[in-house]
Amino acid sequence: MPLDEIAPPPRLLMGPGPISVDPRVLRAMAAPLVGQFDPFMTTTMNEVMALYRHVFATDNEQTFLVDGTARAGIEAALVSLIEPGDRVLVPVFGRFGHLLAEIAGRCGAEVHTIEVPWGEVVAPEQVEEAVLRLRPKVVACVQGDTSTTMCQPLDDIGRICAEHGALLYVDATASIGGNEFRTDDWQIDIATAGLQKCLGGPSGSAPITLSPRAVDVINGRRHVEAGLREIPGGEDSDTASGRVIASNYFDLAMVMDYWGPRRLNHHTEATSMLYAARECARLLVAEGIDDAVARHARHGAAMLTGVQGLGLGVFGDLAHKMHNVVAVGIPAQLGAVGGDAVRGRMLEDFGIEIGTSFGPLHGKVWRIGTMGFNARRDAVLTTLAALEQVLRAAGVAVPPGGGVTAALQSYAGAGA
Repeated sequence: MPLDEIAPPPRLLMGPGPISVDPRVLRAMAAPLVGQFDPFMTTTMNEVMALYRHVFATDNEQTFLVDGTARAGIEAALVSLIEPGDRVLVPVFGRFGHLLAEIAGRCGAEVHTIEVPWGEVVAPEQVEEAVLRLRPKVVACVQGDTSTTMCQPLDDIGRICAEHGALLYVDATASIGGNEFRTDDWQIDIATAGLQKCLGGPSGSAPITLSPRAVDVINGRRHVEAGLREIPGGEDSDTASGRVIASNYFDLAMVMDYWGPRRLNHHTEATSMLYAARECARLLVAEGIDDAVARHARHGAAMLTGVQGLGLGVFGDLAHKMHNVVAVGIPAQLGAVGGDAVRGRMLEDFGIEIGTSFGPLHGKVWRIGTMGFNARRDAVLTTLAALEQVLRAAGVAVPPGGGVTAALQSYAGAGA
């Protein structure tokens, strides 16, 4: 059956991600392809590594991309670090902490968790007590969990892990670029991210950075594919060591060889996603990392103030809320069904997408994001104006102009 050229409807993506891609990133993705060992390609890979050292605030040599969505980066980090029987500690304060625990379990780890109610974060004292008691090889933690909108403080956790010999892995997918993140200062051993949140790109590439300590652990399990091996014992010895990493595609020892000076073939790099990742990082570095975080804080504060100006409640400990997403209480008179209907009307009438949530929060909150290209004044005000109209049509009494007025006052107070 013949099909027309693909023509997605225009959308303003104001949910918890993905977000509307920056047009400059889309233009970069349309650039011509080159061969994977073309000098332009390898130069671009080196540029990407340098750019993401700025994004992650690190001097780590091993900073590169895992081809795949953000979850590919998570899987690569955990399957490369964890051997069956290793003890892993996961602080859980939302859906994605549970995800880290599940993936660690699939790697054969002995998984232990610290769980706090959704809407809170884990205290460093809880982590330290568990680390001293369990002596885990790895502590795996989410920084920003979009299911609850909470942002976990990491500086004390990094110190605790370093003092007691645990490797710290952090999933920064939802937070990096819009919230402070300092790999080296916080003593983080591995961090992974995705493009589709504050970095302003499409899903499909997972930036990653590894400390020298993490590199040593992973290279202790290095196995070169049979068809690529050179004579063992040479300068670039291909002698196998340790237990083989269970995944070929997510084997970070192999991926490091691919991104390193040897360019030892592993997979065919996703060229258009490489271009996208480069442009996302280039734009962020050009803006200034601190300025980008401040931009997300400014527009996130305006959105928070705006939904409160509509008389809506906000979920969670606001002292630990991410800058880039807010969980808005669905009015009790609407219930879960009415909450979904509001989201449907926002999309159908205004072309604006907002999110629901998961697990215990499903049907109880909407999640509204202000991140990446959409962390801007017009997107915030348009979303609040549309939400007011849809709520009014659904029979919810809201102050006329309350959301936009409150957001404008927030901007005035911030000098924006």
